[in-house]
Amino acid sequence: MDNGRNTFEGGVIYLSIVVKAGPNDSTDSVIRKFQKKVVLEGLVQEIRDRSVYKKPSQKRQEYLAEKRRKIMRARRYGG
Repeated sequence: MDNGRNTFEGGVIYLSIVVKAGPNDSTDSVIRKFQKKVVLEGLVQEIRDRSVYKKPSQKRQEYLAEKRRKIMRARRYGG
């Protein structure tokens, strides 16, 4: 994911997530805001994906399997 803030150079991921604490924010609320931003940015998933090399054929198989699951789910639940 390259949104202008996260860069990948030489095997190192540089992340910049900024959470500003308001004057009435507790430490816990700031931590919750940070965790929410991390999830929304998809950083945990990106790091997991980059931790192990996947061959292009394996990526393609996973993509097609996910597509099949979505189709089956839509048929099953009428979506």
